[in-house]
Order: sequence, then structure tokens, then C-alpha cells
Amino acid sequence: MSPDDGGVATKSEPAIDGHDLMREPTLPVAAVARRLGIAPATLRTWDRRYGIGPSGHTTGRHRRYAPADIARLEMMQRALLRGATPAEAAEYALRATPEPGVAPAGSADDLEAELASLIGGAVTGRPGGGSVLRLPGRSPAARGLGRAALAMDATAAQQLITDAIAEQGVIPVWDTVIRPVLAAVAARWEHSGEYVEVEHLLHECALAAVIGATPLVSAPRNPRPVLLCCVPDERHSLPLYVLRAALAARGLGTQLLGAALPADALAAAVRRTAPAAVALWAQLPRHASAPVFDHIPKTRQPIRLFAAGPGWHTTDLPTRVERLDDLPAAVDRLESLL
Repeated sequence: MSPDDGGVATKSEPAIDGHDLMREPTLPVAAVARRLGIAPATLRTWDRRYGIGPSGHTTGRHRRYAPADIARLEMMQRALLRGATPAEAAEYALRATPEPGVAPAGSADDLEAELASLIGGAVTGRPGGGSVLRLPGRSPAARGLGRAALAMDATAAQQLITDAIAEQGVIPVWDTVIRPVLAAVAARWEHSGEYVEVEHLLHECALAAVIGATPLVSAPRNPRPVLLCCVPDERHSLPLYVLRAALAARGLGTQLLGAALPADALAAAVRRTAPAAVALWAQLPRHASAPVFDHIPKTRQPIRLFAAGPGWHTTDLPTRVERLDDLPAAVDRLESLL
């Protein structure tokens, strides 16, 4: 407002062009990075290397992304999570979301088929050196999870696992996505001593996704729960969370006591909960000790005892203990009993 208008003079502001008011709202790099769950540096790299960046939207030296730019980034991220390389994902995103006024190169079905074809051959014959995990013959979801884990992109890794569980179920995702990637990371660690941090991040992302996919069983089909825990000193508890999620999906109630449960605590838990079955998980053979079953007290109602996990494969078990060789078999067997 100026003195000529009868008001108090204020600091002049830059004029706003009528054309500016017609422009679409734009977002800065930091806001877009938060929206996609990636680092701002990743956005700058995609712009510099692959041309996936703001299309002429700048304020001074600051880049700003329009809705069409963000849609292109989302398409690139989708392709990456499905297993494409960054260059392949960028090419796909540019074809799927061209500049305004230019029609996409094909229908939605055509683009989906193109993406499926792209990622289907993404690792054929590709050596597993550098920052690529060795996942020969694995699914696009597994390759995508491997890329997200190596990039330390926790948001992408957890979202990929969550989406895969919603589509396939927790047991298939464990067998075909999570477990192969964990094994590949472990192989890299054994070979080079690297990727401890990757294994930890992947474990936490998988754990969060599996817990998030576990339904709350308020009225279980079984009046007495299944008690799930690891043997003393065994800290590989993630498979038990997968087992609990699969049992919960079938309406079965459990008590999960997690990793490295001392034998005395196991005995106390059995007395307090009177479970119908106890499944003790051992991942590593050095932790699988059959005498741990002797600590399970007798109760008025019989308890079925199970040795679950690969650690038990070379252990002689008491006759009253049944072996569960894999998670699908464990789910079916426990459901049949309860």
C-alpha cells in the first residue's frame, strides 16, 4: 500500500506476473526427497546423470519440481523397486511421463508390459560385483529389495516388503524375497567382511513390515496358544515373527517371546500360559541343544513340542519332539493340531 492510497507506506514487494499465478505449485528438493523417502543427494544425482529432474522450474539457484516432474520421479522409483537399474528406470520413467503436451509412449497396459519386460531381463548374465548382490534367478522384488538395502534406503526396503506381503502373503515373501536377500548379504559379509550395516538395516525393515502385516487375533480359534521362542543364545528371531504372522492370518493365537530365551524363563512361561504347543527355533547348529526340552515342565494338559529351524537338522531329538523343517510346513502342521 502506498501513501497515495491513503495508507501507510510498506516495503515494496516484487510484482507478481499474472502468468505466475497460472503456474502449477512446485516443491523444493528437500520436500520432494521427503515425499519419496530418499536423500536429496539422490535426486540431484538422478537429475545430473539421467535427466530426471525439474523441467525449467527454478527460483534463483534453487530447483523446484512441478507435479509432472514428481510423477516422473515416482515412476523411476517404482521401476527401481521392481528391479531395474537406474539407467533403465530413468528411460522407463521418461517414456511413461513425457513432457506436458506430449502423449505417453503407449497405453497404461503397454507401459506395464514394458516395465515387466525390462525388469525381467535386468540381471540376465549380469555379474554380481561392485554394489550388486548376487541374486541369480530371483524375483524382481528380491532384486529391488537388494538394491534398496545396498543403498541403505530403509523407506524403500520396508515399503517393498510391505507391498509384496500384501500381494503374495508373508510366507511366500519370506521364502522368495526376504530370505534370499539376507543370504546374499551374509555371503558378501563372509567373503569381504562388508555389509554388516546392510544386514542390520534389512533385518529391521523386514521385522517392521512383518509386524505391520500381523493381524491382531482377538478371538483365536485355539483356546490354548502356541508358544514361540528361540533357544538360549539363538538371536535369529525374524523367522518366528514370520511364523506368528502366518498363524495369525489363519486365526491362530500365539505367544512370541523372541530371541535367546533362557531355559528358566521358558519353563516359567509354560507354567503361566499353559500352551498347546511349544516351538523352539534354532537357526545355527551350535545353539541347537536337545536338553533344552527337558526344561519344559509337565502340565495337566499335554503340550506338543516342536524343534523348528535349520539348526536342528543334525541334532538327535527326543521321541516326544517333532521336527519342523520349514515355515510353510510349520504353519500347516500347527494348524492341523490346533
